[in-house]
Amino acid sequence: MALCLLALLCLAAGKPKMKKVKVNDAITVSVPQDWHPMDDMDFNERYPSIRAPLAAYTNAEREVDFSVNISATQWPDADLALAQKFFRASIMNMFDRVNMIDEGIHDVGGKKLIFFEFDARLNGSRKQEGLQDPVLRYTYIQYLVEPRQTLAFSFNCPKRLQQDWQETARSMMMSIKIK
Repeated sequence: MALCLLALLCLAAGKPKMKKVKVNDAITVSVPQDWHPMDDMDFNERYPSIRAPLAAYTNAEREVDFSVNISATQWPDADLALAQKFFRASIMNMFDRVNMIDEGIHDVGGKKLIFFEFDARLNGSRKQEGLQDPVLRYTYIQYLVEPRQTLAFSFNCPKRLQQDWQETARSMMMSIKIK
């Protein structure tokens, strides 16, 4: 009995404590308690984009991130199967190699979301000094397709940290609440 209790305590110690954060009036998500919001400069340095995210959080080491964005892609109808194919093709074109761990359409808090969980490789550039090594990433991304907007929820970390963060990423994604 004592051995079982010790094993449960060890398992619980590895999982970060979560806190619920309000992204905006319609969206909440649970993130690790010690994470903090990224400022605009931090986000733009690592994720250059025309659109600022609705929210972005990172760990203390600035290696593991979660963001909520409004996608530029709009879908006039609710054809989730077609949207899933489009987003999958986009992911496959964005990286040099993709290992799809899981994908599909699932229910999160009463909403149907398209999801992709994968690890990917982006080859370095032989011409640019300092950018020659490949970048290996673990990503879990979900899309909520609505008539006038598409919300993208994205978790990213280096591939070497995947085992440490995969369960937390899945938990965060399932904690999303959208009004």
